[in-house]
Amino acid sequence: MDLGLRGKTAIVCASSKGLGRGCAEALAEAGCALVVNGRRADVLATTAAEIRSRHGVTVTEVAGDVSDPAVQKRLIAAAPDADILVNNNGGPPRRDFAALNRENILAGVTQNMVTPIELIQALLPGMAERGFGRIVNITSLSVYVPIPGLDLSSGARAGLTSLLAGVARTVADRNVTINNMLPGKFDTDRLRSASDQGVPEAERKARLAADIPARRLGTAEEFGRVCAFLCSVHAGYITGQNFPIDGGSYISAF
Repeated sequence: MDLGLRGKTAIVCASSKGLGRGCAEALAEAGCALVVNGRRADVLATTAAEIRSRHGVTVTEVAGDVSDPAVQKRLIAAAPDADILVNNNGGPPRRDFAALNRENILAGVTQNMVTPIELIQALLPGMAERGFGRIVNITSLSVYVPIPGLDLSSGARAGLTSLLAGVARTVADRNVTINNMLPGKFDTDRLRSASDQGVPEAERKARLAADIPARRLGTAEEFGRVCAFLCSVHAGYITGQNFPIDGGSYISAF
């Protein structure tokens, strides 16, 4: 399917690896010019070079923590008329609720709520004026299914979801959509670092997948293709929605 994105420009945050890279790859495959971002300049440069080589699109690198206002300014300066924004950022580390303090809480809310809001505020008016915009926020299945120890991450992402639910309805008539992707368990560095250490790869994956109806972990590639569809010209009637991408882990009939 032609997604109708050839010639569009996309900013993809935290896209040097993992799910963010999956989204960047899929958008590049659809013909988008990219602005990619990651904290490690060396990893980001490698990713950008590989995407350029594979897909033949323009890829601009903006290294740094996307929560840093200076990095946000560089992202926007690299593509002030971006057609697509994919918000992504690492969440705060697992921490017991009793151990949270004001500094932890403010940092987590900044990472997973304030930062995407600020980027949307910068780009949304231009998207609405031009009559096309796609905003996808990568949140977490923990918005629906609480995970002990990830309370701060869940709360910040749920706050973002609630705030943007109303905003999405104010720009839908100008062909601008805002949707959220809620990943479950994916075979990424983040999940690997949090799982059993020293366990053989096949056994580790089997343990992680045991409670997933699909009986496997998701891949960054398939996640990215769902993102690319939500950014496509075919998805203009989908907005303000949350999409669990989890192999059936979230159990609900509605």
